[in-house]
Amino acid sequence: MWASSRASSVPGSVFSLMDAAGVRARSRGLTLTDLSIGSSDQHPPQSVLDVLREATHDPATYRYPRFSDTLPLRAAAAEYLTRRFGVRLNAETEVLPLIGAQEGLAHLLLAVTDPGDTLLLPDPCYPPYWGAAAVAGLNVVTLPLTPERGFLPDLAAVPENVRPRVLLLNYPNNPTSAVATAQFFREAAAWCRERGTLLIHDHPYAELTFGDYRAPSALEAGTAGVVELHSLSKTHHLGGFRVGFAAGDTGAVGALARVKGAVDFHPYLGIQRAAAHALGLPDEVGRAGARIFEERRDALVPALRDLGWEVQTPQASMYAWARVPGLRDSVAFAVRAAEETGVVVSPGRAFGERGEGFVRFALVQPPEVLRAAARKLGTVGVGG
Repeated sequence: MWASSRASSVPGSVFSLMDAAGVRARSRGLTLTDLSIGSSDQHPPQSVLDVLREATHDPATYRYPRFSDTLPLRAAAAEYLTRRFGVRLNAETEVLPLIGAQEGLAHLLLAVTDPGDTLLLPDPCYPPYWGAAAVAGLNVVTLPLTPERGFLPDLAAVPENVRPRVLLLNYPNNPTSAVATAQFFREAAAWCRERGTLLIHDHPYAELTFGDYRAPSALEAGTAGVVELHSLSKTHHLGGFRVGFAAGDTGAVGALARVKGAVDFHPYLGIQRAAAHALGLPDEVGRAGARIFEERRDALVPALRDLGWEVQTPQASMYAWARVPGLRDSVAFAVRAAEETGVVVSPGRAFGERGEGFVRFALVQPPEVLRAAARKLGTVGVGG
């Protein structure tokens, strides 16, 4: 009786559904191989943990952080963006620490939209995007992401009568692992500026790139009307620490700061110190972690193709997105796969209507485990 219309409109979590299926599999004596959640299994850089450990012995870190206390992390984030993308920002007005990028997106939508505003949202997309839109009371118009277009949206196909307040993008993409070029972001930013639309780019996989590929930043198209969200969860394996940052348009970042000032304090000062240190580490630290995911990609993709499944070789991210021939109910398939084999994956339908027929794999297990998981899935029928 106490749930608000906002709370009631938030979709259920596919991760909870798959967790329940995993519990049932474990009760039957099966060993679980959980490939459903993109939570890095790698160890954070040791020097980052050393900085955090030292901070816990400093009584100055125990108090509530003030906004002025966040300047070292804001400055480190600005320096990272300059070093990595050639983007120069004012750390005082264009960068803001977050208690994780997911939290940052939800607060950002509250900060820059009013109930009833229109959000352009890719389909398929990361499921919490739908929840954040629901909490903000937004009208969602979906942008189809299809293999034929490389899972990039066709902005020219948006009807003229649709006047979006926000366009939300995410490349390298979750769940499809698709990537975008700097030219794509320039065109998207120009399209948004013509319409008075804020471009929000969720960029947690910025450093999880393979081979010679390096992901661009939407901020390379200019900061006016563009906000980018970064996370240390994937790039530095700090998911449980909940720390990231928003960067870009001064007005949007300032609005976000006002909303956050009403609902939270900043991350613990020790975590801020550790994050600032992490952002200043040599690029090779992140590249070493990415190579581990690349090795896993190279093990899983051929194994899935041996099943007759259609999967492109990702250039980035920590996922493989596979189309299963003949699959019409990906949720039922994923639940059945977990209960029968102990392999837990994410059903494509959980990411949107256009995810149906696909399955997402998180590359969070060693190569030999991924190969074995693929073999087990080959025993699960797609019908029923």
